[in-house]
Amino acid sequence: MASSSLVAAAPHHCYASPRANDRCSSYSGTNLIIPRSFPGHRACRRLLHHELRVQHFGLKETKKGNSCLGSTWKPHIHNFNEEDVTRVLSRKLCCLTHYRTRYKFAGHIKMHNLGVFMNKSTFPIPKHAVFSNGRPAHIPSATLGPDEPHVASTSCSETIFEKQALGFWDPEAQKEELESFLNSPLPSHPKLHRGQLKNGLRYLILPNKVPANRFEAHMEVHVGSIDEEDDEQGIAHMIEHVAFLGSKKREKLLGTGARSNAYTDFHHTVFHIHSPTDTKDSNGDLLPFVLDALNEIAFYPKFLPSRVEKERRAILSELQMMNTIEYRVDCQLLQHLHSENKLSQRFPIGLEEQIKIWDAEKIRRFHERWYFPANATLYLVGDIVDIHKAVYQIEAAFGRALEDKEAPPVHTPSAFGAMANFLVPKLPSGLSGSLSPEKPVSIDPSKLIKKERHAVRPPVQHIWSLPDSGQIPKFPHIFQHELIQNFSINVFCKIPVNSVQSYGDLRTVLMKRIFLSALHFRINTRYKSSNPPFTSIELDHSDSGREGCTVTTLTVTAEPKNWQSAIKVAVQEVCRLKKFGVTKGELTRYMDALIKDSEQLAAMIDSVPSVDNLDFIMESDALRHTVMDQRQGHECLVAVAETVTLEEVNSTGAEVLEFISDFGKSTAPLPAAIVACVPKKVHGEGVGEAEFQIDSQEIIDAIKAGLKEPLHAEPELEVPKELITLSQLMDLRLQRKPSFISLSKEVKTMKRFDEETGIMQRRLSNGIPVNYKITKNEARGGVMRLIVGGGRAAETSDSKGSIVVGVRTLSEGGCVGKFSREQVELFCVNHLINCSLESNEEVICMEFRFTLRDNGMRAAFQLLHMVLEHSVWLEDAFERSKQLYLSYYRSIPKSLERSTAHRLMLAMLNGDERFVEPTPDSLEKLTLLSVKEAVMNQFFGENMEVSIVGDFSEEEIESCILDYLGTVRAQQSFDTGNCFEPVMFRPSPSDLHFQQVYLKDTDERACAYIAGPAPNRWGFSDEGKDLFELINDTSCEGDMQHITYQENNIQRYMRCHPLFFGVTLGLLAEIINSRLFTTVRDSLGLTYDVFFELSLFDRLKLGWYVISVTSTPSKVYKAVDACKNVLRGLHSNKIAQRELDRARRTLLMRHEAETKSNAYLLGLLAHLQASSVPRKDLSCIKDLTLLYEAATIEDIYVAYQYLRVDDASLFSCIGVAGQQSSEDLSATEEDTGGSYQPFSQIGRGLSTMTRPTT
Repeated sequence: MASSSLVAAAPHHCYASPRANDRCSSYSGTNLIIPRSFPGHRACRRLLHHELRVQHFGLKETKKGNSCLGSTWKPHIHNFNEEDVTRVLSRKLCCLTHYRTRYKFAGHIKMHNLGVFMNKSTFPIPKHAVFSNGRPAHIPSATLGPDEPHVASTSCSETIFEKQALGFWDPEAQKEELESFLNSPLPSHPKLHRGQLKNGLRYLILPNKVPANRFEAHMEVHVGSIDEEDDEQGIAHMIEHVAFLGSKKREKLLGTGARSNAYTDFHHTVFHIHSPTDTKDSNGDLLPFVLDALNEIAFYPKFLPSRVEKERRAILSELQMMNTIEYRVDCQLLQHLHSENKLSQRFPIGLEEQIKIWDAEKIRRFHERWYFPANATLYLVGDIVDIHKAVYQIEAAFGRALEDKEAPPVHTPSAFGAMANFLVPKLPSGLSGSLSPEKPVSIDPSKLIKKERHAVRPPVQHIWSLPDSGQIPKFPHIFQHELIQNFSINVFCKIPVNSVQSYGDLRTVLMKRIFLSALHFRINTRYKSSNPPFTSIELDHSDSGREGCTVTTLTVTAEPKNWQSAIKVAVQEVCRLKKFGVTKGELTRYMDALIKDSEQLAAMIDSVPSVDNLDFIMESDALRHTVMDQRQGHECLVAVAETVTLEEVNSTGAEVLEFISDFGKSTAPLPAAIVACVPKKVHGEGVGEAEFQIDSQEIIDAIKAGLKEPLHAEPELEVPKELITLSQLMDLRLQRKPSFISLSKEVKTMKRFDEETGIMQRRLSNGIPVNYKITKNEARGGVMRLIVGGGRAAETSDSKGSIVVGVRTLSEGGCVGKFSREQVELFCVNHLINCSLESNEEVICMEFRFTLRDNGMRAAFQLLHMVLEHSVWLEDAFERSKQLYLSYYRSIPKSLERSTAHRLMLAMLNGDERFVEPTPDSLEKLTLLSVKEAVMNQFFGENMEVSIVGDFSEEEIESCILDYLGTVRAQQSFDTGNCFEPVMFRPSPSDLHFQQVYLKDTDERACAYIAGPAPNRWGFSDEGKDLFELINDTSCEGDMQHITYQENNIQRYMRCHPLFFGVTLGLLAEIINSRLFTTVRDSLGLTYDVFFELSLFDRLKLGWYVISVTSTPSKVYKAVDACKNVLRGLHSNKIAQRELDRARRTLLMRHEAETKSNAYLLGLLAHLQASSVPRKDLSCIKDLTLLYEAATIEDIYVAYQYLRVDDASLFSCIGVAGQQSSEDLSATEEDTGGSYQPFSQIGRGLSTMTRPTT
């Protein structure tokens, strides 16, 4: 695994967020305070990248951030709960039926990245809240309008809880009472306001205070690729581009700090704007301007030929850019899962040959057919104080939309159900004040068009996987390709969505969740203790609003040589659970974990970000689930949990498994599809590559063989209540005598508390420094991070890969002290602990998320203590880790992005293997002892730092610190700071400054990376220079405390501040990104996606920048030249004040919003007491806003001069995939006047996936 972002730049394993910024105010990956490689840094992108999509291809690989040098793509170097059922059991309890499956995302154009504690569970419960999803049909609003007398119940019936308290819930004695209760409707969200304008436009308004002074406005038009005719494939996506990017009113919002984007999928097109409620430069409310912009985008786009041509080029580039094997596999799965309907034929990106020929008139006709108010829904979530005012503003903006083109909508069945007419506000007609310039005209009734929305979305017919359906069994389909590395198989079962509207519905979902969580945990703990024949086995049960169905999927991935054994194990475990069911201990354990997590989320009701709530409500409406808030969700969950029995859990869960456990029986549900994705060639030890042979009958035989495997009941497992007993703790305290000591030799105080930031700094007698901050951001919850200096940079020439393999070995083993991996994971489940362990270039990092309920914080500290004191290193875990990285290395040639990035990284860093995947030769030299020593030599007091943020008291946190960190044995110092082998950029001249990778493939595709040296975050260059000495006439060392921020010495203060280069380079990255978008993408049309990112290290005295760009083989050279011109053109094309102001506003608003996140605050504390980062101090946190506001254009140019962009320093590598031979491509490039240096052919593949509009 490459710690470096560049190397692993795995294509787009996660599709970008529809919520990513407009690239003209683009989000920079550089964070000024938070080290870029920490999980917390990725969490900082939460508002921009909301939903993680994990692609499992062979190994579990997670692409974090954008695919560029500065964003680390890593295999998931997981933790002591690699398949932790805490994740399964929810970080988002309320949406119990909103499961996600991997294959589904092919149908959704834009996907999102999640933040720090990634829910990688097979059955993730969405993060948004303890809502149990909502159905529009029966969710009226409380007080929608002045004349609205009808108010729905928004609370649980008091009699329900009274009966509970009286013990009326014995299923045998009180069946009638129980049935009445289970048939009762769930309460609706008390703050969710719904309404409908006279022209049919529906709207939903939810006041939400996080983030403060901001709101989300999403216009959902109920049209997608499923509505396209045979000659219109991709036209909905084309309209999304043209309407969104052609809007002048949207462009006017860019200077306000608003962000916007758009996406299209099977059944809808969404335009969204994330905006401040007002701005300092404006006295007015921004909501009317945002609504007016959405009105223009949705209903009054200008289909100018110039804009159509510009977006045609962008979409064609996007189509080629998405040419990844991951996307192609997803397409195969969807095509066979939905072979009976149009979902298999209408991927939103469309067909290239059709996209090339549409004119503006054809696009306009599709828009007129589908884009009308009655076919749209507006979602408004955020810091909205006055609901009535917001309703008035919605009416003003949209009330007259298209009234000159359509007849008043007739009352037809809708998603709001029969009561809809009584649930909308009675607003006066003819409200004036619309901000749209279009004026109403007299209407000729003969020219009006009656338009109605679909009653059901998506409008397709499914063939369900139901018993006795009379369907003919489908043979397994095999998708074989040279770019596939490992074997994977998906067995699908497709049934109708069961909308969650009653207590009984919620109870059914809860029972399924408990049942499937047990299966997930069993497989991923029992077999991880040995060398399993599979890489992963997952059983997923998911509702999909986009596809209009519920799908259960058994997914098995394995090394090709083990595929039959892997299938047998998966089928055997499914049959075991079906036959014997979950145990009493499992039922109690998972039920308790769900209740605890639900209670925790209910306590955090005021901390849920608006975008999370909004996404959840949109999906809930599509599925017709009832939407509840977190408290309601918890109360309802507790109520139904009281009624659950072991027998019902097992019988309900067993039904989900029948398509596997009863495979081949006439009474069993038929799988909707079986799809195996396999390589064409496999690597054999000593024989090289050989053809991989497999056929459909062999797959069926492997499934049937699994059905015949012997079955034994699951034994109950003893789960420790604590890892360190009270008596053991007392002994430790007597032996180690933990205490707090002076912070340093220079600072004699034993504690430093900063009132402005609320940060406390401490140091333990064993040398471990500790930072903590008490905050109410997340009620009764907390996060903790251990940072150990060194990371991969500490690897020597004789131990290449030792750190990364060692950390993975520790994670794979999962044992501490006398406790097995299974016991440790269940300990985490019981205490709702989420834990991760990973390494990067500079550090080893261990991170915990915990709740303070039921001693959760003490449990997390106990686990940390055991890792530091009693780690267990297992030989089989070491062998598995080596095999994982060997697989990673062999997969590089099968990815255009990774192979291109890998080559560039080796060239730029002079072949330094610490920043790339370890080679097979290096892996072969490693031993268990060598990796253990390499990792544990970094774990000593002064080289470690622990930071904690959460809702605890000073007494609680300091007790845990002393008891569990203070009792860690003081280790002998290992001088990591001086043992690093130097990191060197390749000197010039060199023939490796420009390179090219060529991959033979059926379809054309191209990408490029451009990179070069930059300073680190604290002003040190790769040449060893202290840049502060160069930019100031006198030394700043020791002088900062005497410099005050006053008008007469602002510049002096700014340029002596340790964060000067972090701030100015961050602003510079924003400005460069804006210029790249407007020049390379928008003006020249050479790419769909271009991005600049900085990798600013903290401990290493260097950094680098990277530009990643995707294009076509015919345009990629021009795109690279254009990127270089933008990068070097800041002197000839001076930075304007408006550019700096926009960058400043973007970063300030992001910082303000993210300070509500514990994970972000945790990142701010990183390195605060690290001796290897001496310039990091409290001023770097306190002065951040001040520094943003004080930065001038001159300051930006001071930083820019140390960004080395000359020919001698700049490296670039172009990757090209296509059918042409390298010689043919050389001739083509000669025709375009470029230069080409062919490299070895490797292999690449097809794509049709689209990306976010900006």
